[in-house]
Amino acid sequence: MVDPLRRVVVCSPRTAGWDKPERAARWEQLGFLHRPDYETAQAQHVEMCRQLEMAGAEVLELPPANEFTLDAVYAHDASLPTDFGLIVMHPGKPNRMAEAQLHLNFFRIMGNLPMLAKITEPASTEAGDMVWLDPKTLLVGNGYRTNPAGIEQMRRALAGRGIEVISAPLPYGSGPSACLHLMSLLSLLDEQTALVDLPWLAVETVQLLEARGYSLIEIDYPERETLACNVLSLGHRRLLALEENARTNAKLRAAGFDVRTFSGSELSINGGGGPTCLTRPVLRS
Repeated sequence: MVDPLRRVVVCSPRTAGWDKPERAARWEQLGFLHRPDYETAQAQHVEMCRQLEMAGAEVLELPPANEFTLDAVYAHDASLPTDFGLIVMHPGKPNRMAEAQLHLNFFRIMGNLPMLAKITEPASTEAGDMVWLDPKTLLVGNGYRTNPAGIEQMRRALAGRGIEVISAPLPYGSGPSACLHLMSLLSLLDEQTALVDLPWLAVETVQLLEARGYSLIEIDYPERETLACNVLSLGHRRLLALEENARTNAKLRAAGFDVRTFSGSELSINGGGGPTCLTRPVLRS
């Protein structure tokens, strides 16, 4: 999760249909703060992609689909590429279920990532709940988007691959209608450092990170609502963050990280998905 990012899949607001009135009209039921400003969101997405390319990543765009909703811009969640193949998620948010099949179709067209497993009912899983602590350890948040049945299917999918799957309990937070992933509370910055929303992490998760030797940097807590903990590692201590979180970004720079930023007022904060949510890393090396 922290090696240099070489290839990443995204879904722009244009691709997700933010400019289509019938889709934009669903903003409230999908949990957005207000009706999206398409032009602003699209411009912010273009700037994010520019930052990714400047960091050396090849940026691939998902094709448009009638099944997409506004949430499709948060391309991280519907699939999990692994060294052994693609694991197709079964999202816990009903309107996102179609995204998983569309991700699978896209990766099949790419032709270099076979399917390892497909999560099925009664399981629910979203990749925003999945953090690789090291190449052999996958930490999976247990909450409203990923349930115990989903975690067990992940264990079975990775059985025989030498991967330990550890369940991490998530807090109630704002309840089932809000998007609270493990990666909303924890972003790995390098092999030894994590950015955390400490009061919202379970004690056992904090103890696990500390036992594995991670240094923890706490976000500036007034920036919680602007997704301060949602930071994407680009590798070599380079990070991509939202410019709205100036105090947290200053902490990261003081710790020696190169923090690149883009504005996410419409693209990220409105819909609850920061730089990690907006990107589906496919290749790091």
